[in-house]
Amino acid sequence: MKRYLGVSIVLLCLLFLLPLATVVTHVVRREAAEEPAAKEETKIELLPPGETDGSYTIRVLKGDKVETMTMGEYLQGVVRAEMPASFEQQALCAQAVAARTYTLYKMASGGNHGDLADICTDHTCCQAYLDKETATKNWGDNAENYEAKVENAVSLTDGQTILYDGVPVLAVFHSSSAGQTKKSGEVWTSDLPYLQSVSSPEGEGVPNYYSRVEFTFAEFKKLFMAAYPEADLSGRVSGWFGERKVSEDGNVDSVTVGGVSVRGTQMRTIFSLRSTTFETEIQDGKIVFFVTGYGHGVGMSQYGAQQMAKDGSGWKDIITHYYTGVTVAVYIPEAMS
Repeated sequence: MKRYLGVSIVLLCLLFLLPLATVVTHVVRREAAEEPAAKEETKIELLPPGETDGSYTIRVLKGDKVETMTMGEYLQGVVRAEMPASFEQQALCAQAVAARTYTLYKMASGGNHGDLADICTDHTCCQAYLDKETATKNWGDNAENYEAKVENAVSLTDGQTILYDGVPVLAVFHSSSAGQTKKSGEVWTSDLPYLQSVSSPEGEGVPNYYSRVEFTFAEFKKLFMAAYPEADLSGRVSGWFGERKVSEDGNVDSVTVGGVSVRGTQMRTIFSLRSTTFETEIQDGKIVFFVTGYGHGVGMSQYGAQQMAKDGSGWKDIITHYYTGVTVAVYIPEAMS
């Protein structure tokens, strides 16, 4: 257990110190799913707050100020920001469990803020957060029902946490995968036993599931040489590209450009690609990337969770599908118990 926690902490540090490609980005940002159009017809009953999440407080860094709030209040803000409230209730519940687990993992590993705070609202560091007032304005006529779904997602999963060897896991998530999630080692530097590659039923209607990004030869050369000045991008453009290594799930592990072997994650960063599942072609005097999915591809796919919920899966089924070999149980930090 200590070995896995140690590896997890190293991975977490890399996760937020490396460039965008190594940032969890949970994303709306961001990497979270875009909000699809939806119409709520039946008024949803608001359930009472959960007792476990309301039994202790955490310190949340919002901008340059630290605010103390219950775990439940914080998680509501995260779910508002990280997943479209139009999603199925069970998908939102799965998001709440992932967000709770991620928060507890950060707290157990020391987080990024020392003695100042337990967590923050900067999505590039921790998780995104959206207050109720702002969300209400954004949601318009659906605000009452959407807020009820978000609050219910937290209360219905009160205290439920994803555990491996009895401790909270690094419960990362992303918007959509290319039909298969990625092992953590494919994207970052270490494999974690619970972040393995699994199938992901993304379903239809995922916004920008397939995306296209193109650059003139001069634009491509300028961006790539800024990151890798030792590369040789002289001669015919077709000669710039060499060996390309792709994993079984379609993730680009590495590609040789100008004689330099570059990880797919770095290519994603340099050219602002939506994921590391991409192909490259030369068309009409431009270099074109054809990209599938959105996000780092590790852990729970939000659109995959949505499709599973539509197909009748409960939140626990979703969680145990995307996080390998885990258990789910109520967990309270020792310092708070």
